[in-house]
Amino acid sequence: MTFTERTPIELLAPARNLECGIAAIDHGADAVYIGAARFGARAAAGNPVRDIAELCRYAHRFGAKVYVTVNTILYDAELRDTEEMIWELNGAGADALIVQDAALLEMNLPPIALHASTQMDNRSAAKLRWLHSLGFRQAVVARELTLQEIARLHQVAPQIALEAFCHGALCVSYSGRCYASQYCFERSANRGECAQFCRLPFTLSDGQGRTLVRERHLLSLRDMNRGRFLEQMMDAGVRSFKIEGRLKDVHYVKNVTAWYRQLLDDILRRRTEFRRSSYGREEFTFRPDPDRTFSRGFTDYFLTGRQPGMSQPDSPKSRGPMVGVVQEVRRDIIIVAGTASFNNGDGLCYLDGDGRLQGFRVNRAEGNHIRPARMPLLARGTKLWRSSDHEWNQLMEGRTSSRRIPVVFTIDEEPQGYRLSILRQDGASATRHFPCHHQPALTDQIQVLRDVLGRLGGTVYVLDDVAINLSQPRFIPRSLLAEWRRLLVEELDAQPILQPRAEHEVNAQPIQKPCSEQELDAQSIQLPCALQAADAAEISQSFIPEHLTYAANVANRLARQFYQAQGASRIDLAMELDRQSFLREDGRLMTCRFCLKYERGWCPRQHPQFPVPPEPYYLQLSDGRRFRLSFDCRRCEMSVFAPEEE
Repeated sequence: MTFTERTPIELLAPARNLECGIAAIDHGADAVYIGAARFGARAAAGNPVRDIAELCRYAHRFGAKVYVTVNTILYDAELRDTEEMIWELNGAGADALIVQDAALLEMNLPPIALHASTQMDNRSAAKLRWLHSLGFRQAVVARELTLQEIARLHQVAPQIALEAFCHGALCVSYSGRCYASQYCFERSANRGECAQFCRLPFTLSDGQGRTLVRERHLLSLRDMNRGRFLEQMMDAGVRSFKIEGRLKDVHYVKNVTAWYRQLLDDILRRRTEFRRSSYGREEFTFRPDPDRTFSRGFTDYFLTGRQPGMSQPDSPKSRGPMVGVVQEVRRDIIIVAGTASFNNGDGLCYLDGDGRLQGFRVNRAEGNHIRPARMPLLARGTKLWRSSDHEWNQLMEGRTSSRRIPVVFTIDEEPQGYRLSILRQDGASATRHFPCHHQPALTDQIQVLRDVLGRLGGTVYVLDDVAINLSQPRFIPRSLLAEWRRLLVEELDAQPILQPRAEHEVNAQPIQKPCSEQELDAQSIQLPCALQAADAAEISQSFIPEHLTYAANVANRLARQFYQAQGASRIDLAMELDRQSFLREDGRLMTCRFCLKYERGWCPRQHPQFPVPPEPYYLQLSDGRRFRLSFDCRRCEMSVFAPEEE
């Protein structure tokens, strides 16, 4: 199987800014996603076009790609600026746009690839087929999908590449279906200003007004970590593995990207039908460990089915790894039982008597004896976590990785001299003929040839091998050989990195009927017949309904024009522009696959014999606002509604 016939696998890392983007590439990303100056779903992570152009130049040296997020909903006054900005991004070398607003499909855009953002709520085969028909090349599938459901999407809509999150923070609501931030704080998540309503503390009460849980972070989910399931996700059809974190710092980007690079490389070495989608080889000066950067604890979410323990109600903050328990507390010293070592400047945290996360800074550490900057109220047996690792942070500040592209030299003997060739990982090559007197060597010159040709410091290349085809040991002066190497490298540098087409471009085929269970079983993915039947019925129907509610997020004339052409006759305005229409429709702030009844052990399917508090349930904020919950047990979904008094 040739390189271009193998299926490309992409590791997609976040870039808050240019520094993070370059770090992501250096630590093994095949692509990075970065916010444009405006109109990205993280308003605090915008970047000027000149920085994006510099990142593109750096990434393209390795055949890596740069995707720019333009995934907010747009207002009429912003349409012209958005179109002009996209032309600038195309000129800067951006490889694709990650978008949400249908207005872009009505604009005069350059020939730049479009990827469907997670905000488009991509969780059905019909949606993916529709997106492909509109020209989208890649789509971010909903985080809530299981392996079986992802496999179904890939089998029914193989022409569009599936991008799936593998790591990072989780939204409790289905992507693109959260209006709580806009409703409560007039900060639109669809406009990149999410106020993180789901990370707030709530009091849960039942239909009789009884308090069930007081002041806990009931909607705050753990962070995703799917490192153990990457190979199964590949088999299900995922081609791009996405790390969440466009607001995270460079330490997070370095560590998490390097960790997933190593995991994917281990799989790719075994599974030769796959390949990485960019070029290069990384060398890390540290051991990647996701426990040592920001996390709220980990979950694989719904990938392997519904499970308890997806939320972290104690705190929405990062705790870090557990480092021991309090053995003894003296006047100004804490003695910790455990094997961890501590450093001056570490940040430690613990749960107080009310279950709230508290923290303190280590002023001085001597073995397991800790002197805090300010003495906390701790009891014997209290668990301690390290939220900030001073030694690790210092390590991550420096250069922690180098990425270089492997090359192979070949030297052949010719009647009047030598022919020297260089072959790059992407298949590009350069060859030169050098007249030179054949001078016998008194000793074997193989190691000399390897040493001189391998001195590629200051270039983007690293020596992979040297093929030596000489009739006998020959002496070639080091200085002459070094000059030949320099000339070949310059010639190779002048050739741009080749970009093989992606799998969905090479193997695009007409949509086939859903696979049988036997066919899917060969790929280690079981697909129930009921799901196949559901897809067949779904695909036969028109995708766009006649009435589009606020949930379609239509906020401008071009989006309205697009949906009218698609068959919609009644189109409501986005909630950001028409709050009353939102309330008249149903006032649904969130639709979640995560379920509080299941998480609390009250699911009637799981525990039909257990007594359950009477519904309806309410979540109440500290300011007194109450949000009704409803549960659709047939669909296994929970909804959060705006306060009834409005």
